[in-house]
Amino acid sequence: MNSLPDSRSALAGLSPSALAPARCPRLSRTVAAGLLAAAAAAAQAQAEEGSRAAQGQLPAMTVRATEAAAAGQEAAPLRPSVAAEQLRLDAVPGASNLVQPQQQARLATLRDALDYQPGIVLQDFFGATDQPRLSIRGSGIQSNPVNRGVVLLQDGLPLNEADGSFIIGTLEPRNAALISVRRGANTLTPSAITLGGELDFQSLTGADGRGMVRAEAGSFGRRALQGALGLEGTQWDGRISVSSDRFDGWRHHSASRRDALHANVGFQGLGGVENRSYLSWTDLEFEIPHVVPKNRVGSDPQSVMGDGSSPQDSLLNVYRRDPRREASQLRLANRTRWGADDLRQELGLYWQNTDDWFKDPTVGTRTDSRTLGAQWRVDGRSSEQLRWHGALAWSRSNMDRRFNAISSANGAELQRFAAYDLRAENLQGQLGADWRLAQGLSLVGQLGWSRQERNAASRLDAGRLDQRWTCATPRVGLNWDVTPRTRLWANLSRSQEAPSYWEIVTAAAAPNNPNATQSALARLKLQRATTLEVGGQGRLGEGERATAWQVAVYRSHLADELMSVTDASGLALGTTNYAGGTRHQGIEAGLSGTFALPLGALDWRGSWTYSDFRFKRGVYAGNRIAGVPRNLINAELLWRVATPSGVWRVGPNVRYQPGSNPIDHANTPGATQNGYALLGFALQWSQGQWRAWLQADNLTDRRYASTFAIRNQATAAQPGYLPGLGRSASVGVDYRF
Repeated sequence: MNSLPDSRSALAGLSPSALAPARCPRLSRTVAAGLLAAAAAAAQAQAEEGSRAAQGQLPAMTVRATEAAAAGQEAAPLRPSVAAEQLRLDAVPGASNLVQPQQQARLATLRDALDYQPGIVLQDFFGATDQPRLSIRGSGIQSNPVNRGVVLLQDGLPLNEADGSFIIGTLEPRNAALISVRRGANTLTPSAITLGGELDFQSLTGADGRGMVRAEAGSFGRRALQGALGLEGTQWDGRISVSSDRFDGWRHHSASRRDALHANVGFQGLGGVENRSYLSWTDLEFEIPHVVPKNRVGSDPQSVMGDGSSPQDSLLNVYRRDPRREASQLRLANRTRWGADDLRQELGLYWQNTDDWFKDPTVGTRTDSRTLGAQWRVDGRSSEQLRWHGALAWSRSNMDRRFNAISSANGAELQRFAAYDLRAENLQGQLGADWRLAQGLSLVGQLGWSRQERNAASRLDAGRLDQRWTCATPRVGLNWDVTPRTRLWANLSRSQEAPSYWEIVTAAAAPNNPNATQSALARLKLQRATTLEVGGQGRLGEGERATAWQVAVYRSHLADELMSVTDASGLALGTTNYAGGTRHQGIEAGLSGTFALPLGALDWRGSWTYSDFRFKRGVYAGNRIAGVPRNLINAELLWRVATPSGVWRVGPNVRYQPGSNPIDHANTPGATQNGYALLGFALQWSQGQWRAWLQADNLTDRRYASTFAIRNQATAAQPGYLPGLGRSASVGVDYRF
């Protein structure tokens, strides 16, 4: 959570989502408490205003950026602006997070950028630049590898392939000025219609500084370098950033490497026309230590299958099979914006070329993908009371996907047993309006329409499957500014998610016989959801001592949820639509603030994400859906003091996951992920253009499973757990010029 100039959201990274469930007493009590807290906060804010009036004092006022002022603050063409982005988010009657990653000292992983944000669940795989599990409201948590459920945006344009899949390791938080997270149906782009919403990584530009150099090093061979250079002229600016990461790995067979280049150049044209072009290249590689039985999480968490003498170790020997992922992506994009507040338009174009080799212990999957897309948006104002917008998006991916069996003796690729030509295409539109009913009260409506195609044809036989879905995604909501510092909202929405090719195309080889292979095309339905959400955010108190808060409650009823599970060896088994209906509901809450001390101050922040996901009917009726922790609590407390030698910040942090969570949909006793608490410590120093830090994680060297393979029914003896990173530390320094 970051402090923002905007009063309603000084809670920068914490935003709500909500709804009180009627048939779940336990959650209803929690929801009631959350809503009472929100109401009490609003009441206190109103009382403070009334008290000032009674005492003859002027009411407290918060200076809010107008659109024109926000646009002026951008200075450079299409430069990310905290004020402008906050204005956009404040107009949405729903949950969002606005994160400023450059305020964080360490930015080695995606967790460093998104920690302490309510509603965002990140589960580390191997603790490096690999593929952490990212989920918002349970969307996409079933995918393996993690590849769907949310839309990732780079400077407002989709980073996903047209089938909805993505490689999360290509994201580089060090290059982001802002990360705007719009959770659930509270999205701003026509291509984001899933239950999870969208995350927009907005790039630093040449106007953000002449340049910087950064170096990091840490436990288990972690090291990273970054260099960036920015230039700015009268009507143009440009920036280039190069970064490199290496990690030998904590677990055996878990080394990783990532090299990346990001560049952009912007021009200010005649008549207020703004244009910016972007280039990015990422080369990513990491070894996969794979899953182990539950007992090894506690006895030998660094081990992999092959370190023991059991038949399973012999069959799934990681050293011999050498599972890994290697991916490279080249991307070009361009955005042009023109017009004024009464009528403003923006056109974006993007192209990306992705080569991906995902090799699990039994099957190697190679995918060459070429994606082209376009997005147009128009925003208008008919009067002071009525604003409207429209948008269109089109994208197409042509993919060549091949499957080879893997040798159990040396990990070499054997016979090719399946190959497919895949084409995904989307055409999507969006119309919306914001009608101010009264001072501080707005009715917001939006209607989205999508046509999505997923065509697949085998190159080795006559197999073919063409699928097309057409759907509408309406949303209606209310925004209420109770006071200048308190906002409440409610919305009702529909979301849809089409399967990606990771769900449609299945391929498997028997671990004990690589000649026994099979491949198939799965006909699947859209995953559909209806979500009710209520929430609010604001500030209590004045100035630096103000406490920023936000809370959201939501309930989603899903039909045909996409369920991906693994087999007894922890290998992908397939995906189906669950016919009995499912329900996702939860609470997303955050707090942040500062306590003044005689010497310095205490800066604190925390978040709580509660997820109650269950099957409604069918074979698993009433059971919890495996994959997401029921409770996730993050908190940090830093003592900040200014001295002649610089500004120091020091203090502890905690990541707490209480209770146990099932790793299978049958909720088998003992087949659970145990709860854990991870204690950390941070020391940061800054003076002028210099900044340095030391960060320690898992100080008690707690042995725990960070995540797991999801099954229909499991036992603790089956390989299914990924042990989390042990005690570690890292140091870093950066210099900005």
